Amino acid sequence: MTATFRRVFAGHPYRMAIAAAIVLAGAGAAWYLGSPLFIKTYADESLPAVSVPAVSVRTPAPTFGTAPPSAAEPVSNEAKVLVRGQLGFVDDLHNGKGEVRIVESGGRRFVRFESVAITNAPDIHIYLSTDTGGRYVEANTVYLGPLKATNGSFNYEIPTSVDLSRHKSVVVWCRAFTTLITWADVR
Repeated sequence: MTATFRRVFAGHPYRMAIAAAIVLAGAGAAWYLGSPLFIKTYADESLPAVSVPAVSVRTPAPTFGTAPPSAAEPVSNEAKVLVRGQLGFVDDLHNGKGEVRIVESGGRRFVRFESVAITNAPDIHIYLSTDTGGRYVEANTVYLGPLKATNGSFNYEIPTSVDLSRHKSVVVWCRAFTTLITWADVR
């Protein structure tokens, strides 16, 4: 041991514990802040299936020499793309690639991230915004939820009360640092 080390910690058993706690807290903070840059998460969600309500139909019993009753019309399970946009580049640490769509499927609307790659960060959340260009103002947004994955395809259901004609972009926002990660203007 060096003389300085002995002088600082000699006779003070709590100083060593405090120093160890500070080192551990610093390591934890460094991991929390830095690890998202190296960690990628993946999701591969399909759009939720269209649910068809059961319909009770009384059909008369076929009589000899008549054609059987016709089958009901099939219901389409296809999603209709309402608007779309590409994720934007903010800077080397905050960016995304891939397409964002707003789709309607079975009377429900979704923000669909399709084959995206988004830079990770702590505490990332998704919003619909009335502004464009990645501008985030809390009063002008609708919260959709935390980021499900940094890579892949996934969905966020849009509440039925949201007027989509007012919302012009999807914003990926880091709450911990109040920082824009990426966005997509949807038209």
